[in-house]
Amino acid sequence: MKEESRIPPRPGRVLLLEPGLRTVLAPNPSPMTLHGTNSYILGEGEVAVIDPGPADPAHLAALLGALAPGERVSHIFVTHAHLDHSPLARPLAEATGAPVLAFGDARAGRSALMERLAAGGGLAGGEGVDAGFAPDIRLRDGETVEGAGWTLRAVYTPGHMGNHLSFAWQDTVFCGDHVMGWASSLVSPPDGDMGAYMASLARLAATGARRLYSGHGDPIPDAQARIAALAAHRREREAAILGALSRGPADAASLAAMIYTDTPAPLMRAAARNVFAHLLDLMEKKIAEPELYSGIDAHFRLL
Repeated sequence: MKEESRIPPRPGRVLLLEPGLRTVLAPNPSPMTLHGTNSYILGEGEVAVIDPGPADPAHLAALLGALAPGERVSHIFVTHAHLDHSPLARPLAEATGAPVLAFGDARAGRSALMERLAAGGGLAGGEGVDAGFAPDIRLRDGETVEGAGWTLRAVYTPGHMGNHLSFAWQDTVFCGDHVMGWASSLVSPPDGDMGAYMASLARLAATGARRLYSGHGDPIPDAQARIAALAAHRREREAAILGALSRGPADAASLAAMIYTDTPAPLMRAAARNVFAHLLDLMEKKIAEPELYSGIDAHFRLL
C-alpha cells in the first residue's frame, strides 16, 4: 500500500483505507497489540463497525466522531471475545441501538479436548478474555449479513480463540487476530487450539482473499502469501519441537527457551503458550504424550 494509506500509530485518527472503508485506531498499544486495535467502519450512511475494541470512553467518542453527519451504526461485528476487541461492543450498541453480532460468548467453539483439559485445571491461560461478552445475534459459518451497500460473510476461524470469526467482504477478509502482518498469533489453550488454527488458515486461503484487514497492524496486501508463510512457520515450529523431544522429554517452557532464541524476554511466556498448544496438538494426533499430565508444566515425550 502507499505510505499515506498505512494505519498510523495515532489513536483516534480516522483513516480512509479504500472507498467505503475507514479505520480508527484504539489507544491500547502493547507488545501483543502493536500500535493498538484497528476498529473498522464499513459503508456509508448506515455503517457497520467491526471490532469496536477495548472499553475506553475516548475510543467510543472517536468511533462516534468518525461518523459523517447523518450517518448511523446499523451493525456491530466482533471477531472474538478478547479484551482488546469486544468490550466496547455493548457501550457502542447502547449509544447507537445497533445489535452486536458474533459467533458466541467467550467459551463458544471450544473443542471437547479443550473443555476437558480446562475442567481438569492446570492450564492457566485465559489471556485477556472478555468473560462477560454476549452477542445479540449469533452467526454461523457461511452466514451472510447485508447492510446499506455492503455484505459480509462469516468465516469461522477458530484457533486463536474458539469463538473467532473472520468476515469476508468482496475480495477482502477482516481476519481479526488470526492473521497479522507484523507477528504470528498467540495460540494459548484452552481458548487457543493449534489444530483448529492450522485448519482455519486453510479455510482463509480457500476464500481466495486478495487482501486482509487485521485486528492489529497494517493491511496485508498479499493475503495468500502471508497465510502460506504463517502455515509454514507453524510447521517449522512443530518440526523444531519434534526435534527437541527426540532428545528427551521436556515441558513447554524448556522447549520455548530452546526454540524461540530470538524472542524478547517479555514475550517468552506467550512463546511457551504457543509451544504448549503445539504439544497438545501432537498429543491429539498421537505423536506425543505427557509423561504425567499436569497442565502447562507437563513433560511430553514422543510416542
